[in-house]
Amino acid sequence: MFESFKQPSDAEATILRKLRVWIAVLAVVCVLAGIGIGAILAGHPAVAQEGAQSAARAPEALSASFVEIASRVEPAVVNIDTMQVSTDIAEGDNEDKPDRNPSNPLYDMLRRQPPRPTHGVGSGFIIDPKGYILTNNHVIEGASRITIGLATGERFRAKVIGVDLETDLAVIKIEAGHDLPVMKLGDSNMGQVGDWVLAIGSPFGLDQTVTAGIISKKERQPYPGANFQQFIQTDAAINRGNSGGPLVNMHGEAIGVNSQIATVTGDYNGIGFALPSNEAKFVSEQILSTGKVKRGFLGVTLESVHGEFARIYKLPDTKGAIVADVPPDRNGLPTPAAKAGLQANDVIVEFNGQPVQDSQDLIAKVAGTAVGQTVTVTLLRDVDGKLDRRTANVTLGERPNFLAGDSETTAAKEKDGAAKPGATRLGLTFSELTPQLMTEKHLNGVKGLYIKEVDPNGLAADIRPLEVQPGEVVTRINRVPVTTLAEFQRVVESLKPGDAIVVNLSRFDRQSNRVVQRIVQFTYQ
Repeated sequence: MFESFKQPSDAEATILRKLRVWIAVLAVVCVLAGIGIGAILAGHPAVAQEGAQSAARAPEALSASFVEIASRVEPAVVNIDTMQVSTDIAEGDNEDKPDRNPSNPLYDMLRRQPPRPTHGVGSGFIIDPKGYILTNNHVIEGASRITIGLATGERFRAKVIGVDLETDLAVIKIEAGHDLPVMKLGDSNMGQVGDWVLAIGSPFGLDQTVTAGIISKKERQPYPGANFQQFIQTDAAINRGNSGGPLVNMHGEAIGVNSQIATVTGDYNGIGFALPSNEAKFVSEQILSTGKVKRGFLGVTLESVHGEFARIYKLPDTKGAIVADVPPDRNGLPTPAAKAGLQANDVIVEFNGQPVQDSQDLIAKVAGTAVGQTVTVTLLRDVDGKLDRRTANVTLGERPNFLAGDSETTAAKEKDGAAKPGATRLGLTFSELTPQLMTEKHLNGVKGLYIKEVDPNGLAADIRPLEVQPGEVVTRINRVPVTTLAEFQRVVESLKPGDAIVVNLSRFDRQSNRVVQRIVQFTYQ
């Protein structure tokens, strides 16, 4: 009933042994593979965590860069406070204005009122340790007094060295008595759209304000005819008062001078413009060396080659500057182009061996060439329906100042209303403190000089935080009691620029119903 199992043959036993070996090997491989996969899976969170940490560190690194750059360049950025004295009669905007007939006594009273000063704020940055500062011309234009505030809190009067209306730039100077920190001008051509930049200045008078953004566009021309104002556009916040301050790259170099904003409200709308540093360098170097800017002048009217012109004249590409017109003379003298034989419809393709891209490129090349230099111009001239390639040698003249005629308006001017050396510049008009005046002004017991008027151009009107006011009494100056004008003048005439001045003042305070005293401190300049 029962059958016994048969013993395996030798061949079958050999096969079974081999099968068991393969099974063991396969098990070992599976174990090793499992260990490897586990290690890989276990390592993935670490890799992901490291990536997350790197991503988290990126903003921190950028922030640290901003901090480092701002701290390095801020000492070279200055606040500019200007004042312009208006001679016009101040009138309200309502309709109840007095008859401006000189016989009207009310008009005569208004006419005798002292002029009201107009204050302005702007920015600038130091380009030379001796106190030379670069800013916008519109910041200091028409100012009777220019005051510079340094990051250290020091304040100095500035004088104008020279201006350039074509680029709206100005170079001014202060006498600090010591070397000053300098802002380095970088290469504006190296900046690319998308690069981080910082704008530093004094928007609304808030000095040492730093904002960040990127370069939004290069070579932005705000309006036709702005031949030397191909701006860097940025979305770094620029407001009124930022004008003249630097646009700084991530190397801590100024690559632009903040100059304009595009706005419908008058304030920041995300579009600001900075004049490239390469143009600013060209202008400032000439002002520092000669007091004015000289640019080469060809004497032609230009148009750029566009697609239509290239097709009609069968040009290989849309490059070059078309001579639209060659004026026969300027101020009775032939223009350099007329002397060299250039004609209307000539297409200038090279200037001194350099290819010309368009009319703006040619203007820049000509303007950047020294006055009086002879250059070679390569042009294409239409002769019997074919373009003949020719060359002409042109000796460049000096570009006229088209924005202000041909007068020497760019020469150095001292717009700050500085007094002559040795003259008193405090700007105070005194009245004798008589017993009657003491009674009227409630100054019984006070001894000194009564301040009748304060010249808005004088040093005393520029003291911060509170300037000297009419109605106050000078009791001491530099520890010397003064009761006569001769005593006061003796102290002032002994001062030299850079000397400290400490003035003790007294006045009657209606709120407390008593005589109060205060001290003002400033530097003689």
